[in-house]
Amino acid sequence: MSGHSKWHNIRLKKGKVDAQRGKLFTKMSKDIYMAVRKGGPEPETNFLLKVAIQRARAVNMPADNIKRVIEKASGNGEGENFDEITYEGYGTHGVAIIVEAATNNRNRTAADVRSIFSKLGGNLGENGCVGWMFDRRGVLQIPAEGVDEDELMMAALDAGAVDVSNEGEFFEVLTDPKDLHKVKDGIEAAGYKVDDVNFSQIPKNTVALNADQAASVMRIIDSLEDLDDVQNVYSNGDFPEEAMDED
Repeated sequence: MSGHSKWHNIRLKKGKVDAQRGKLFTKMSKDIYMAVRKGGPEPETNFLLKVAIQRARAVNMPADNIKRVIEKASGNGEGENFDEITYEGYGTHGVAIIVEAATNNRNRTAADVRSIFSKLGGNLGENGCVGWMFDRRGVLQIPAEGVDEDELMMAALDAGAVDVSNEGEFFEVLTDPKDLHKVKDGIEAAGYKVDDVNFSQIPKNTVALNADQAASVMRIIDSLEDLDDVQNVYSNGDFPEEAMDED
């Protein structure tokens, strides 16, 4: 079980959404806000916003909250501006970690991220130190029930996808980021249901971990994700199933 969206999805299934709903809504709000700032307030013409809204709805963020964020972000330049920053480093056991943040205070965020790496046995590095180990991809999740993998693969490749993987309860279709919209439309036109749409950092190779090692890496990832300024955390750790069951 490699360390990008899959660990995140397991956490959601175990009720972390309910336990941390306020923080999750804050992260979703930032995604929506920044998408509006980049491409305008209309999801029909701003695919980043369309993706952000879909993800917010998937975790039951109220429609009124979404509307308020869009209105605030499109208010003639008023409102808060966030800088998007990426941090790279190593966790314990040689696991590479990428942290994506949205912040209105770069110094605060850098200090918080550095502190977690340092206190929990990791090492925050320079930009580029681990980024080459990952590919930026668009990710589509399709429920696996009743789906023939070979037929889905053909439909996905015909639509422009770069890969399809079987993750048990769902299939992941990977795309070039710029092709995510086109591939989604193609897969839906072929009759498949798309449960989630996102962008992710996919590790080219993974680091196998035992349960104890996985717990050590997870402490770093969890602590980073708990920071208000952090939007996403990715790693190339290969987490064993038993480590997932302990959470």
